[in-house]
Formats: sequence, C-alpha cells, structure tokens
Amino acid sequence: MAQSPPRLQRRLRSRQLTMIGIGGAIGTGLFLGSGLAISHAGPAVVLAYVLCGLVALVISWALAEKVVVHPAAGAFGAIAQKYLGAGSGFVVRWAYWAMQVIAIGGETIAAGVYVQFWWPEIPLWLPVAVFSLLVIVVNGAAVHIFGEFEYWFSMIKVCAIGVFVVLGLVLVFFGLPHAPAPGAANLTVGGGFLPNGVSGLLLAMVFVLFSYIGTELVSVTAAESENPARDIPRASRAMVLRLAVFYVAAMLVVVLVVPWTVTGEGGSITASPFVRVFQSAGVPAAATVMNFVVLTAALSSANTNLYLTTRMLHSLAEHRFAPAWAGRLTRSGVPRNALVLSTAGLVIATILSKNSDSDAYLALFGISIFAAMVVWMLILVTHLAFRIRRRRTGLPPSPVRLCGAPVVNVVVIAFLATVLVSTFWVEGLDPAWKFGIPFFVVLVVAYLILRATGRSRYAHTVELVDSTLAGEE
Repeated sequence: MAQSPPRLQRRLRSRQLTMIGIGGAIGTGLFLGSGLAISHAGPAVVLAYVLCGLVALVISWALAEKVVVHPAAGAFGAIAQKYLGAGSGFVVRWAYWAMQVIAIGGETIAAGVYVQFWWPEIPLWLPVAVFSLLVIVVNGAAVHIFGEFEYWFSMIKVCAIGVFVVLGLVLVFFGLPHAPAPGAANLTVGGGFLPNGVSGLLLAMVFVLFSYIGTELVSVTAAESENPARDIPRASRAMVLRLAVFYVAAMLVVVLVVPWTVTGEGGSITASPFVRVFQSAGVPAAATVMNFVVLTAALSSANTNLYLTTRMLHSLAEHRFAPAWAGRLTRSGVPRNALVLSTAGLVIATILSKNSDSDAYLALFGISIFAAMVVWMLILVTHLAFRIRRRRTGLPPSPVRLCGAPVVNVVVIAFLATVLVSTFWVEGLDPAWKFGIPFFVVLVVAYLILRATGRSRYAHTVELVDSTLAGEE
C-alpha cells in the first residue's frame, strides 16, 4: 500500500499558539524600537500603545472570524484569494513573506546590538551570523518541538516584562537604595506630556505599530492547530490583550522612571530604553539581566517569524504560486526547502551588519513596515468581502464576529493609511517608500505575467484554493 505524502501536522496546542503569537510580537519593536517612538511622542507614547493595541485587536478579531471558517494552510493569504481574487492572494502572501524575511534580519541585527552592550569590540556581523544559524536549526525541527521551544522562550519575555513593571512601579512610588522615587514628575518634564504635539504622536505610531506586527501569526498556525475552531479565537484574543497590557504598563514605567529626553535622546537604537531605565536607577546588575532578556526576546521573535515565512511560502507552492519543490515536506511535516529560501533575510542581515553597523536595522525596518501596513489593510478588506459573500449566499455567519464591522474596518484602514503616509516624514524610514512601492509594482507585474503565460495553471490554482477552503467550511 502506497504511503500518503507528508502533510502539515496539527500538533500545536492552545497554550503554544498564544505564546507563539506573543513570541512573534514581543521583540525589537518593543525593546529597541520603543526608544525611537519615545523620541517622537515623549511620555504620550503610552497613548500610542493604547491606540495601536486597539488596532491590533481589530486585526486579530477579523482574522479569527475568517480563519475559524477556513483553517487552511496560507491563512489570510489563501482567504484573500478566495474573496478578493487570485491576484490579491498572490500579492498578499508574497508581500507578507518578504516583509517577514526582512523583519527576521532586523531582529538578528538587534540581537547583535544587544551583545555589543557587553562586548562593544565584537564586530556586529559575528553575533548576527551565529544567531542566524541558531534559529535555522530550531525551525528545522518538527513543529511540536518548535512550539514547545517557543512556548518557554516566550515565557521568559512575559515573566521579565512582569518583573520589570513591578520593580519599576516600586521605584516610581517608593524608590530603591540610591534611587529616590520620581513619582509622576517625569511625565511633564522636557516640554510636557505631548512635547512634540499631535504630529509627534502620529510620527511615533509607525514604531508602535511595528511592536504589534506578528499578532496575525496565530492565524497562520491554523493548519497546524489541534482544534482551530476552539483555539484560534481564544489564542488571538488572549494574545492581543496580554500584549496591550504588557506594552502599556511597560511604557508607562519607562516614561515614569527616566525622563523621555534621556530614553529617547536622538532616537538612538544602540541601547534599549528598558536597559537605560535600570542604568539610570543605578542598578547595573539588573541592566545586565534585562539586556539578556531583550536579547532572548529578539531571538524568539526571529525564530517565530522564520516559522511564519516557511509556512507562507509552503502555501504559495501548494497553490502553484511558487515552485512546487518549495512546498515539499519532510516526514516530520517541516517545509525544509521553504525554510532554506526564507533564510534570505538572515543572509542580508549578516551582509548589512558587516557594512553598515546598526544603521542596517533602520533600513530593514523601513522596507518591512510598508509591506506590513499594506498587508494589514488587505486583511481588513478581505474581511469585508468575507462578510458580504456569506450574507449574499445565505451561509451562516462565523461563530466569531468582529464587533463594529464594517465601520471599524473603514476607520482602521484609514488610520493605517495615515500612519503609512507619515513614514515619509520620519528620518531613516525613507526606504519604506523607495523600496516598498517598487516591490509591490514588481509583485503585480509578476502576477499578470504568470496569469497571461499559464492560463491553465492559473485556472487550476483558483479551483484548488476554492475547493480547499470550501472543504474547511
């Protein structure tokens, strides 16, 4: 009897899904990029984290509503193809793959910057190369091994943020030896709570939103979840709510303990504001421990995002939008060829870190943020089409419903578009427009060529996606 071909294995549990989502989101966006956000918004960065947390919750809830009905490989990319057309499915998945590939490189560069906190003489490219090999090895393991590894890796970050918040509040209200309690005085120093006005708050949004990128990860795990109908909505809500609490509380501690003019001075990315809080409080041992935590956070985020890219590329290959060999699975259900291709960002990061030092992080950040905003907007547009199609065809609504739709979709899309346009005025983020728009033009042209030169293949792809998602309903 012939053996059935290997398939993605449904071996990820609810607790792993939640922590994997947190692992993908809590990385350099919070620990490193928050310094850049503070430099623009000052103490009002707390408001930015609240607003962007609500945006992430909308995205997560919209995804859960769709994925509960269609828990297939490719997640929102395959669903976009069904409800918006094959072109959208092609562009969304390739854009998301490229965005995360670049983000992985940014995380490893940030990890190298953290290592230089201890050993400044080490060339940045060396730890970047070592960490790249580490995340590749972990992702080459079976998915349940990856899930368990990432669960505990993420737990370190969650516990560390909890301890940081508690210690920070103790310092704020009671003080520590050699560090008097500042109270709320730092909220109004250096120009007040909103030192750069509403425009400064808006410019900070792009860095804050980057902290929440990765919340869509849970939907990508649907094809490997033990019980997607139960676990995906639960994990999505729990993940975003926990992230919002962690982020808002942590940022509040940062701006209370140290004047924003110190933590955000020049938007420097050479040290995390979390580390600088403990340094300013005169607790060097705690700063060293915190630096270790943010190092593991960056590695955990890179590890999780590499998982994302391999599954998205596997989906593209499965639906004939990428070479078939890219979708082949090992006996343990790992798309190893897709994994190899998805290491491109790690290679780029190593090269950039050798030539550009820490400025390479901003270059990668600018390119990936453009794709991230566009993908999030298309997720919300797909959700609108999903609602309309099911209502018109008489299909029952999803057991998970996004409250306030479709109005909330339009509001969030407008907000994301505004933030994306604002990157034009953020120093260091000019690559977002220099490379973001040409990249999407290339994707559209590539799709049109694919459709024109392979009509039978295109027709089969559309039929394949429709039948796959119909089978999941």
